Amino acid sequence: MINELKSRFRESYGANPSVITIAPGRVEVIGNHTDYNQGPVIGAAIDRSVMVALRRTEEPIFKFSSAGSAVVKIADPVKPQNGQASWINYPLGVYNALIRRGLEPEGGFEMSVESDVPSGAGLSSSAALELAAGKAMSEAYGVGLDSYNLALASREAENEFVGVPCGILDQGVSAFGKAGHLVYIDCRDFEFSTIPIGDEFSIWIFNTHKKHSLLESMYSKRHEECHEAVAQLKAAGLDITCLADVSPEQFEERKSALDSVVSKRAEHVIYEIDRVKRVQEYLKNGESAAVGKLLFASHASSRDQFGNSVEELDYLVKILESLPEVIGARLTGGGFGGAVMALAGEAFTASYAESVASAYRGMFGEAPEVIECHIADGVRVLESRLGAPSY
Repeated sequence: MINELKSRFRESYGANPSVITIAPGRVEVIGNHTDYNQGPVIGAAIDRSVMVALRRTEEPIFKFSSAGSAVVKIADPVKPQNGQASWINYPLGVYNALIRRGLEPEGGFEMSVESDVPSGAGLSSSAALELAAGKAMSEAYGVGLDSYNLALASREAENEFVGVPCGILDQGVSAFGKAGHLVYIDCRDFEFSTIPIGDEFSIWIFNTHKKHSLLESMYSKRHEECHEAVAQLKAAGLDITCLADVSPEQFEERKSALDSVVSKRAEHVIYEIDRVKRVQEYLKNGESAAVGKLLFASHASSRDQFGNSVEELDYLVKILESLPEVIGARLTGGGFGGAVMALAGEAFTASYAESVASAYRGMFGEAPEVIECHIADGVRVLESRLGAPSY
């Protein structure tokens, strides 16, 4: 991929880039809808990534190119773009976030992008683009941001410039990813750590490409129901500000005071937070079988308590659960359609994945997209010619 990127950069701009960076996509391993309830979440950086090549220029013009578009030129990096050029809002948003962190906005730059992160599979190509672009800018402009501040700047870009109210999971995992490790994020305090899992595991994504017709409204409804759960639990005597403040024991003592639907939503989030913490401990102790049980339990809770699964995802998890080579499986991301992730050992091969896809095809008439991933490192510089001639 790096050779294609260099070639595109030279074809687009007639010069070599000064810096080339890479940032991975990510998978949510466990922590379904815990982030905006200020709980923890665990994710994995994967070996599908976005690469960015960049060179600063004296002329205050910003140029972008990718496999899917010709060179886009703009003179106002503060103004969001529309239409086919809207993809450049991710690096533009990061550029503006870096200005608030010390970047001196002199001149412009040329940027080319290459990606092998499948779109629409919930692997967060947007965060990977933000992190790779931010790392390239940080290096080229001498800002020197660490992974923590780069993750925060990228999330700020997506929230404020792009206008997507995402949590810190995507950017945090892409920033702090490490081969052979999962990334644990405390979403209340924005604390990041890695948990060793080893190199013998792979992550398989089964993307149904199914989306509920009321996806956005249902996602917003779950937000509202979680907020209402906090209000009802406070009325029942708990001194809390979010669902992450509530232990399973406290919930069990007071759940009868909640409306039935709100109670189910709260139960999912509160016990999901507990599952994330238990997965962290099991991983530290090398108890992968126990981790797998919690992944399956997470999906069951999403299906029965939070109501954000669909028939297609449930079927995939059921098939995967029947295979001894699969450690655990669950829906990944917001739900209401989308994809299932499976954590598997070395014995799970492409032939097993095809058998799952074949069974799904027999039930629903078309096969899911199957993506094999391995746990990878986070954002980093691949090449740098800073200070060297760019011709």
